[in-house]
Amino acid sequence: MALNVENLWSGYGTIAILQDVTLQVGEGEIVAVLGPNGVGKTTLMRTLAGSLSAIRGSVTFDGCDVTKAPAHSRARSGIGYVPQGRGIFPALTVRENLLVGVYATGQSLGRLEEILSEFPALRSKLNDAGGSLSGGQQQQLALARALVIQPRLLLLDEPSEGIQPSVLDEISETLLQFKRVRGLSVLLVEQNLEFAVSVADRAYMMDVGRISRQLTSDELADDTALQREFMGAA
Repeated sequence: MALNVENLWSGYGTIAILQDVTLQVGEGEIVAVLGPNGVGKTTLMRTLAGSLSAIRGSVTFDGCDVTKAPAHSRARSGIGYVPQGRGIFPALTVRENLLVGVYATGQSLGRLEEILSEFPALRSKLNDAGGSLSGGQQQQLALARALVIQPRLLLLDEPSEGIQPSVLDEISETLLQFKRVRGLSVLLVEQNLEFAVSVADRAYMMDVGRISRQLTSDELADDTALQREFMGAA
């Protein structure tokens, strides 16, 4: 099991946003956490990445308890994280943004060339400021920076947000390719049902800080009543 979360509580100050969350991500599996705004999806991702502390419960990655490990330690252990809003450094060039990941985890400079082969659209933008890129290019940069550390688990928070369909298709194929070839495990939170179904093996539905149910991607795609209830679909 790549990720095992048991009875996790987390939040801000004395306010618990996550309440008794339990979920798993298997080796080489893509799992989606779905639900409307305000149910705690981003809080979940920040807690798993280590930027928020758990109140109680446990987070186990690759068989090791990382519940109290700081974010930088989790990154070095093999957890990549792309936050909502992408989290790139807008004043740094594309190259410098990627080098942050290379140097932070002790990778060789050859790793930069390897990751650019997976994201050819970024090669012509290496000397451009990250903030000058389009939304889709910024998302590709954020994804490339997370993957440059060669994670075994990737956490993605709303990767489809503000992205045009053609770029989103490229991101879908990149994730599926890393899953097939490198056995990458992915946990993503989403409101874009079509994107989630296109990449996820299964999904958890989240409602007011709790996991309410678990479904296969086929069940999610076929259940129109469920789509209306949780995703606000017409």
